[in-house]
Amino acid sequence: MFIKLAAPALLLAALIGPAGAAEPLPEAIAAPGETVVLSVHAEGAQVYECKAGAEGKLAWAFREPVATLLSEGKTIGRHYAGPNWEHADGSAVVGKAIGNAPGATAADIPWLKLEVASRRGSGVLTPVTTVQRINTHGGKLDGACEKAGEFKSVPYSADYVFLKKG
Repeated sequence: MFIKLAAPALLLAALIGPAGAAEPLPEAIAAPGETVVLSVHAEGAQVYECKAGAEGKLAWAFREPVATLLSEGKTIGRHYAGPNWEHADGSAVVGKAIGNAPGATAADIPWLKLEVASRRGSGVLTPVTTVQRINTHGGKLDGACEKAGEFKSVPYSADYVFLKKG
């Protein structure tokens, strides 16, 4: 009898425990009042190009992301320049950064809040109005470079949370 009564309580605790313990997002990237449409993990690279800066010095400039979007270990889409997120069902959104917060370490690209600027196709991403990039790991490249036009890729991972208003 005890097991029958305890099991639902344990299951409920397991379901709400981790979510209840999650730390709130930094205010700069929070999206109060919005609900999650989809949350995915991304594995890929941040691509940089060697360019002359304002003072004429060569430096690495961010060019584009190239990443695979994963859900439960399966590829469900891709992330690329724009920034674009494209789901396997054909729906896609393009974002524009409107907020950021530092990554956990100096080697981690920032966490971002992006507003959806345009969309195409029809599917799971169709209602999305906001994209958050959180839990970043790696991807940052600093310092001088030696030859203009040279490219370098830095591995990164992140979680992308797709939200809608309401």
